[in-house]
Amino acid sequence: MEGEVAHKFFARVLEQARAADLLSKEHFSVDGTLIEALASLKSYRPKDEQEPPTQGGGRNPTVDFRGEKRSRETHESKTDPDALLFRKSKGTAARLSYMGHLLMENRHGLVVDARVTQATGTAEREAAIEMVEALTGTRRVMVGPDKNYDTKGFVQAMRCANTTPHVAQNDTSRS
Repeated sequence: MEGEVAHKFFARVLEQARAADLLSKEHFSVDGTLIEALASLKSYRPKDEQEPPTQGGGRNPTVDFRGEKRSRETHESKTDPDALLFRKSKGTAARLSYMGHLLMENRHGLVVDARVTQATGTAEREAAIEMVEALTGTRRVMVGPDKNYDTKGFVQAMRCANTTPHVAQNDTSRS
């Protein structure tokens, strides 16, 4: 029920845009963004930990993670277990996050699909494939994603979904 009203509202706005012929039927863009979870890194504790260590002196104890290996397999947020520790790029801090994904038509830049997923290294591509597959029918469409989508698997999935991918080439690192 929480998102039901938002989904109905979004669907109705999309219907109106379609009725007014504001949506392109052929040209789309897809992108993702990192959404920081409303959970503190201090809540990111070992999964098998029964109770957090008490340090006394207040509700906001300091936590020292130095030298401690934290991974998704061994740790989770005690306040938001669905949020995952994610690093946007090398040299940036890892944060408890989700990923937001948008599929936009290119004529007026209107959003035609939106999703929120867990933050994984493949979430952007997986969500894009799902959104494009839900969009395409018998007509061929063109999708323009950024260089994070430049993988053989993504390009192949787009072609199987009756889509021509115009992917920005990733010439700095290949996956």
